[in-house]
Amino acid sequence: MAELRTLVLVLGDQLDLEAAAFDGFDAAQDAVWMAEVADESTHVASNKPRIVMFLAAMRHFALSLHEAGRPLHYMRLEDPGNVGSLAAQLLADVARLKPNHLVMTAPGDWRVLQALKAAAQSCGLPLEIREDRHFFSSVRDFAEHARGRKSLRMEFFYREQRKKHQILMDPAQAGSPVGGQWNFDAENRGAFGAEGPGLLPTRSRFEPDQVTREVIALVERRFAHHSGNLASFAWPLTRPQALQALNAFITERLPLFGRYQDAIWPADPWLYHAHLSAALNLKLLNPREVVAAAVAAFEAGAAPLTSVEGFVRQILGWREYVRGIYWLQMPGYLVRNALDAQQELPAWYWSGATDMACLRDAITQTLTHGYANHIQRLMVTGGYALMLGVRPQAVHEWYLAMYVDAVEWVELPNTLGMSQYADGGVMGSKPYIATGKYIDRMSPHCKGCRYDPAQRTGAKACPFTTLYWDFLMRHEPAMAKNPRMALQVKNLARLSVDERQAVQSRAESIRRGEVGALPHAGV
Repeated sequence: MAELRTLVLVLGDQLDLEAAAFDGFDAAQDAVWMAEVADESTHVASNKPRIVMFLAAMRHFALSLHEAGRPLHYMRLEDPGNVGSLAAQLLADVARLKPNHLVMTAPGDWRVLQALKAAAQSCGLPLEIREDRHFFSSVRDFAEHARGRKSLRMEFFYREQRKKHQILMDPAQAGSPVGGQWNFDAENRGAFGAEGPGLLPTRSRFEPDQVTREVIALVERRFAHHSGNLASFAWPLTRPQALQALNAFITERLPLFGRYQDAIWPADPWLYHAHLSAALNLKLLNPREVVAAAVAAFEAGAAPLTSVEGFVRQILGWREYVRGIYWLQMPGYLVRNALDAQQELPAWYWSGATDMACLRDAITQTLTHGYANHIQRLMVTGGYALMLGVRPQAVHEWYLAMYVDAVEWVELPNTLGMSQYADGGVMGSKPYIATGKYIDRMSPHCKGCRYDPAQRTGAKACPFTTLYWDFLMRHEPAMAKNPRMALQVKNLARLSVDERQAVQSRAESIRRGEVGALPHAGV
């Protein structure tokens, strides 16, 4: 066997032939290493669509590496000699391949980074970790932005990014945004009328090919006890498919994306959303090309500024911001619990067996597709867990396990910070809590639900509404100090002593599992 100069390590969320790890790659001296290991699907009990998403995308990327002429050592999940974890597999393969040097693009998961660094040290090889240039800004860039700031609000970072990269900036007025304002969030909160969304564009579907069908069969055998349904799996798994999905979004959904980005409609998960986050997070798409396509649509008059700005803010602003927060705050961020929430996650989060219509719909589609839109994640599944008082680490593990786009750098801050307020305000300026009336305003769920969003006590009271008032009472001293919560806390004065006691009693019934779970579904 010829001497192996460099072994390039590629993880399941690094499926980019142009990644920094390949700089200077010489097929005569170097090789690529990839490994499917059970630990990456079981350290949190991953939903079947998520497992298939990663494994099938990896196998398709392996074919791309072969086509590019890059030697590859690939360990499949079912191969003899698979030892089950990335670190252990790397140690075993390094002993066999005897490379002189290890190279990788920086991982998106602190746990994985530490494990691979330890493995490299154990085998006595240098591990060169290169910057992930997939992103608009580096981890160091964000650390510099954060230096000396008392608070780290996304809006200010986003404006810096717009200026730095000259995206949606007014060429006639230096330093000013196109349209005269930075943020069109207020215009982008529309709900569908009683008649619903009407005729929607068809979702970009990619029927499983032979490679994907083999992975689906493998997952059904190997992870049979995991949650999820694979009957409708049709996510983009290759770069050409991801580009096709991007083009379909830009031409068919982007024009109305902004207006309805917060809307929910029962049994219709796709609406006007992009469905591109998994392709982005696995690096099948580059955020620069995604943003450029949206801006080009605006400049061509094919999409309004409100929609384009709202979409660009999610990619250039929010996505980059949460990554910065993750690496700035880890590893301590993982154990934050500012509200001292200790309740366990209801068992029906893993089955959808609840009589609350909005939660049943959000969880059922999550189990089916590994997908939910940002309002379903923040205000439905996330909002309920927050007001119930669920331990934030349990919520984090559920989100990381459930969604096809879940990689820890993006999932953890969104969950612990934005959704659960467990970081005490590092990300969000207030807890995102609301009564059932918010869901009633943004969807028709409440009209077909057994609970009444206008009631906070009694057998018909919506659990969201009960838990909203209970949350305010439990955290009244802390919330009273938050300027953005002052009006909500002030409204507590309208409740009599008897009403407060009735709310607290009902909330305790909900926590005990006496409300919300379908019969025999568990709590």
